[in-house]
Amino acid sequence: MSTDGTGFIELDGVEKVFDVRRKAGLLRREKHQVRAVDGISFRVPRGEMVGYIGPNGAGKSTTIKMLTGILTPSGGRLRVAGIDPSRERTRLAQRIGVVFGQRTTLWWDLPLIDSYRLMHRMYRVPDARFRVNLERCVELLDLAELLDVPVRQLSLGQRMRGDIAAALLHDPEVLYLDEPTIGLDVISKAKVREFLRDLNAERGTTVLLTTHDLTDIEQLCKRVMVIDHGRLLYDGGLAGLHEVGESERTLVVDLERELPPIEVPGARAVRVEGPRQWLAFPAAESAAPLVARIAAEYPLVDLSVREPDIEAVIAKMYADRSAV
Repeated sequence: MSTDGTGFIELDGVEKVFDVRRKAGLLRREKHQVRAVDGISFRVPRGEMVGYIGPNGAGKSTTIKMLTGILTPSGGRLRVAGIDPSRERTRLAQRIGVVFGQRTTLWWDLPLIDSYRLMHRMYRVPDARFRVNLERCVELLDLAELLDVPVRQLSLGQRMRGDIAAALLHDPEVLYLDEPTIGLDVISKAKVREFLRDLNAERGTTVLLTTHDLTDIEQLCKRVMVIDHGRLLYDGGLAGLHEVGESERTLVVDLERELPPIEVPGARAVRVEGPRQWLAFPAAESAAPLVARIAAEYPLVDLSVREPDIEAVIAKMYADRSAV
């Protein structure tokens, strides 16, 4: 992994401490320190799409705000594309895109196209490049019929797609997505995920994604970082996360007729309903040997594999950490 910082996200021992005043009597308040981010270090290479997950209050949004220059770190070193965000926020803005799921960057009372025209001028995007980017976003995010609609009249899913397009009009090298699919229906989520996959594959845009919808992570990210109480708890692949959390996948087997629970090495029957049976096996293991054994020894009609609930995996990690 390159360490020159260009086009990369780099954090070394980054901290963010907030001073909070709390009541300590009728007239007195005491100052307390809240450590929202506590010595986090990681690197994201150019072109990688990374999930950054954790419970509410874990420090995810605080990290994003430091990466954009909205907040200044209390300690440590932070660079994005070789730039210190808090010192050169305006310069960095030309190279990053940001989407906050619960807040919009669009002008509320203006038609969507007018917001895009304003951003065209603000970011000083060359006319030809702006037209290409706008046409691409409009086509892939299905925005053509929405361009003349005031932002306040858009549904949440439409507005979110509009916000994602707005964040990409100036060709950012890095895209931060904070809950980009929150409140969206299934169709809108699928459109957003497909667009992000294409963006990452075609343009090599670096993406840092925070979300509570863990299907986003499963479908978009090969690497996931788990943060808890401001500290990095895990950094690696999804398979490794399953190993740490001792998670299991489920093999759903349909047999020709009702039979006693299936017995095969490496799996255990957890549920039987008539000819259908559910078998649990370690998520890090391949399903192929199990499928081959069952097909050879049982009257198999159909089967499917269900992925583990990552939320449960993370909950177990937190429980194990608390028990230490």
